[in-house]
Amino acid sequence: MNYKCLELAKRIQALAQNGLTYTEGEFDRERYEELRSISVELMHEFSHAEIPLIKELFANQTGYQTPMVDVRAVVFKDRKILMVKEKIDGCWALPGGWADVGYTPSEVAVKEVKEEAGLEVKAERVLAILDKKCHPHPPQPFYVYKIFILCEIIGGESTTGIETLDVDFFSLEDLPELSKDRNIQSQIELMFDFLHSPDKRVVID
Repeated sequence: MNYKCLELAKRIQALAQNGLTYTEGEFDRERYEELRSISVELMHEFSHAEIPLIKELFANQTGYQTPMVDVRAVVFKDRKILMVKEKIDGCWALPGGWADVGYTPSEVAVKEVKEEAGLEVKAERVLAILDKKCHPHPPQPFYVYKIFILCEIIGGESTTGIETLDVDFFSLEDLPELSKDRNIQSQIELMFDFLHSPDKRVVID
């Protein structure tokens, strides 16, 4: 199974979920349920995860399916970028995570920096909105948009949180091992482009 099959599984799942959301016919509902089952089988072939787990995580949502949103805070100090060491894989990422219902994107960025790195920041502006499929991240079952928001330190002290093992600032020439599901080398380089060229336009896709 290759990444093409993974993308097909995600598309079939989205079509099935959207169909189940709007259909009023029993026969159509059965067909959409069958499509959802096919998407689960494809995902099982790709990941080798247990089918009940795939159903729970991948094919258990309701309503019209839309991309998930990952918000990342971009914080510079002394021309170095703030990163946190993730407990989940022992690698480093910009502070951030899934957007929370009830929070604006800037509020998510501020909250994540406080929770993961102990610092108080204020959001300045959006630097990039990227479609994860357009960048060489490891494959995953969800369709994701990534929002990178420039933030300024206004207080607090560097300290780890529940999900982090360490906090530090890095130059572009001395980056640690990256948590590639969360950020990749080219994206960190793009953030430094904004440091060197503050008037650079927002990057989309």
